[in-house]
Amino acid sequence: MLNKIILIGRTTAAPQMRYTQTGKPVCSFTLAVNRMKKATDPTQQNVDFINIVAWQNLAEICGKYLEKGKLIYVEGRLQIRSYTAQDGSKRTVAEVIASDMGMLDRKNSSETQVAKDEIPEISDADLPQSDNSDFGMSDDLPF
Repeated sequence: MLNKIILIGRTTAAPQMRYTQTGKPVCSFTLAVNRMKKATDPTQQNVDFINIVAWQNLAEICGKYLEKGKLIYVEGRLQIRSYTAQDGSKRTVAEVIASDMGMLDRKNSSETQVAKDEIPEISDADLPQSDNSDFGMSDDLPF
C-alpha cells in the first residue's frame, strides 16, 4: 500500500512550535496550495488549505526557518484522525505528516542580487571542445 503526498505551496502563517510532554518537538502550519478549477482554463484556480505536521528534527527546522508566505515543498503521508472536542462533539481532522521539506523561495534579493555587469558573457569559443577520440567514438555515429 502507498500513502505519499507531495505538495508545493505557501505557508499561511508562521508555524506553531510546541513540545509533547516527553519533550518531542512538533511543528504545525498550514500550506496554501493552488488547484485548477477547470482543466480547460488554467487561469481559474481554487486554493486548498492543508494542515501540515512535522516532528523531531524536521519540526525544529520548520519552526526556525519558516515564516508566513514562504514557498515550500512538502513530502509526507496523509493521516486522518478523530478526537472529541471540549464541547463533547466528535471531530475528524485530515493532515499531512511531513517527512521532508524544502524551501523554494530565493534568499533576500539583497543577499543574492548580482549586477548584470558582474556576470561575464561566455561565447561558444570559450567552451572546452570535447575530443571523443579518447573513448573510441567518432562524430558519425549511426544514432
